[in-house]
Amino acid sequence: MPRQIQCDIPALALGAAAQQVGGMRSGQRVKAEGFLAQRSLRIAQLVLHIDNITLE
Repeated sequence: MPRQIQCDIPALALGAAAQQVGGMRSGQRVKAEGFLAQRSLRIAQLVLHIDNITLE
């Protein structure tokens, strides 16, 4: 049975993905692809590291 899950996760975009994000409007729907990793060696908070982002 498919489930729909909602949560807030901080995201980080670098390089080409960051340039794409810079031209977007606030509240615009996007599809982000990447990986989850901890923020740093000392901070275990999860962050979505965006590799690719597209408009929906």
